[in-house]
Amino acid sequence: MVTSDPYQASELADPEARDLELRAVLRRMIELLGEDPDREGLRETPRRIAAMYREMFEGLALDPVQVLSVSFEESHDEMVILREIPFYSMCEHHFMPFHGEAHVGYLPSGRIVGLSKIARAVEIWARRPQVQERLTAQIADSIESVLGTRGVGVVIEAEHLCMTARGIRKPGARMVTSAMRGLFRQNLETRQEFLKLIRHE
Repeated sequence: MVTSDPYQASELADPEARDLELRAVLRRMIELLGEDPDREGLRETPRRIAAMYREMFEGLALDPVQVLSVSFEESHDEMVILREIPFYSMCEHHFMPFHGEAHVGYLPSGRIVGLSKIARAVEIWARRPQVQERLTAQIADSIESVLGTRGVGVVIEAEHLCMTARGIRKPGARMVTSAMRGLFRQNLETRQEFLKLIRHE
């Protein structure tokens, strides 16, 4: 069941005021790092970073449940899979990107949703401060709740820059997470079919 979203955008200030405050904070950050925010190469950097963050976190102001609610009655009861959905997200621990592919499958129970809506829901959940484990579960839970499916499977494979560009520095290492709901969790054959299909076997 999808619970209330703790990441809804704040309405405490208008967007322009928030943007100006964010730019001021970013300018101060540049100063604290030991750089001159007024030199030519950095003069517009706070504005650019603020715009980037607005784009990377646009999912805070969007509702994936609303997107998935545009569904249709359909008697099809076999597995539906959308494979290799590219996504970009931001690790909430270091505010560094992680990116990869999501594979989503579900067993309809009288209703289906357009494939673009699944991809859009993945993007909305991803465009927030995230951890991959929670992102995987949120995608599965929202599809299960909105469509009333008999089962949902989500597998995400991603590379995290907080591990590949800093810290342990292991480029190419990918994290894999899964979330299985309904028959995907209860029935081994259903789960194996899903995993086989997303691996091109």
